[in-house]
Amino acid sequence: MNEKEEQQYLKIEGYDNALVGVASVWDTSGNQEERLIYNGEAILTILVQRDGMTFEEGMEFISTNIEAAYVGPLTPIIVWETTMEDIEGEQQ
Repeated sequence: MNEKEEQQYLKIEGYDNALVGVASVWDTSGNQEERLIYNGEAILTILVQRDGMTFEEGMEFISTNIEAAYVGPLTPIIVWETTMEDIEGEQQ
């Protein structure tokens, strides 16, 4: 079995349909780890459609219960699509 096959991933249970893929991330010790990546908008859609939350409730849930939940160095990554124009505008 090679290293890729032995990799353990931390999942965000109940949001498999929001999974985007896997990222390779370097930690502060110089070790490379792989983390699962989830689409924030897709998680929000699941919360609204499956759980009956409003947009605001869903955003609060994600912020409080998913993004703020550090569970170790393999904590999944949440991606929110944006543009460079939006990012540069926030820096001004």
